[in-house]
Order: sequence, then structure tokens, then C-alpha cells
Amino acid sequence: MSSTSNLNQLKARLASARAVAVLTGAGISADSGVPTFRGADGLWRTFRAEDLATPEAFARNPRVVWEWYDWRRGLIATKSPNPAHHALVEMERRFDQFWLITQNVDGLHAAAGSRQLIELHGNIWKVRCTQCGQVSVNREVPMTLLPYCSGCGGLLRPHIVWFGESLAPHNIARSEEALHACQVLLIIGTSGVVYPAAGFSSVARAAGAFVAEMNLDSTPNSSVVDVSIQGRAKDVVPELLT
Repeated sequence: MSSTSNLNQLKARLASARAVAVLTGAGISADSGVPTFRGADGLWRTFRAEDLATPEAFARNPRVVWEWYDWRRGLIATKSPNPAHHALVEMERRFDQFWLITQNVDGLHAAAGSRQLIELHGNIWKVRCTQCGQVSVNREVPMTLLPYCSGCGGLLRPHIVWFGESLAPHNIARSEEALHACQVLLIIGTSGVVYPAAGFSSVARAAGAFVAEMNLDSTPNSSVVDVSIQGRAKDVVPELLT
């Protein structure tokens, strides 16, 4: 089936839906120029992202980890939401029930105006105290290194889910609610290899949802979704509103 046919089929499903869930990944932010910070283009100094985004790395050398996050924040601060982000804000207005689940930590969905937002992996513009656990917004660029909690004086860390850490239980619960309640699930710009998000398509389909994947290339989920549409998020997602 052609991409045009798949797109029309998806638009027809959306036209009759009341409850819609969306899962986004790095592909939607790439259209805003946000680097992936992983893989071949993710090297910083002599470190890979996988070597820095761990509790062990932070315990060993919190200054180096914060320097890396400060560098990332400086890059992201120059980026803006793209048409795909804005289209999802409009979609949120159109449906009775809407959930936006993102694996991205760049804050671009919130900057665009999304409110029904579940940030699975955290937010690079938030910090969390390692002692009292308080979470607060910090948009300093460049930021003070090392940052400390204004309440208890404890060392602050990025409010990010690192490798080896579990997702927040309340975000898992909200995501499961969305997957079981939605009539349509859109999966946009995600590789389909990072769990638990990689299994969301199967959960939603088992609950009766129509599942559509929108990505530049095929993914491990392409064989299990109802329709797969290839293209850049900034080009394809706005078409759903026409």
C-alpha cells in the first residue's frame, strides 16, 4: 500500500476517533536540528553518551557529567519547535482525550504548547536534588557548575532517566492508561528499539487501537503496526490536520 493510501487511511481513523495517544522519539526533534547525542555523532571530548549518562559516572565525576549536560543545553537552547510539534498541539485541542508520550528530554513539546505531556525520560531543563529529591526548573545557559539545592544544600543532578535507572512509576502508569484507552496510537520518529516504549505498539493494538508509525525508515515495529508512513515528521505530521 502506498504512503498516500496509508496517510488517507490514518486520517480517516483520526476523523472518527475521540481518544488519541502519540509516542515521539528523536526523529521529531531532529527536524528542529537537535543532535541525537548518541552513536557516531554523540562523541563529546573523549566520552560517549553511554559513558556519561549513568548514576555511576555522576558519582565518580559529577562535574564532567554536568559539563556535558551544560554543553547539550547550550545546543538545545538554540533550537525551536518545528511544524510537527505545533501540529501535535493542535491535535491536542481537537480530541476529547489526548496523551503525548515522549522519549525526548529537550523540552520542545512543552515549548510548543503541549500540555497533556508525559516525558518518559525526563527533561534537560529540570534538576533534581540528590538528597531531598526536590525537582525544579533550571534554564541557565551556561549554568553554575556544580549546582546545589537551595532548600537543603544537596548536589543537584539532571532530572533525566539515565542508563540503568527505572522510569518514574507515575509516568509508566499514565502511559499504560493512554495505551489502553486510545483508539489511535501514533508513533513518530522513534527507532522502536528502546524499551519499554518499543513495546507500546503491541500493547495498544492488543487493547484494540489502530496503530500508525511515521518515521524516515522502517523499524522493528513496522511489521506489527497497522500502517507505516515514511517521511520527515515536520512534513508528514501536519498533513494529518488537513
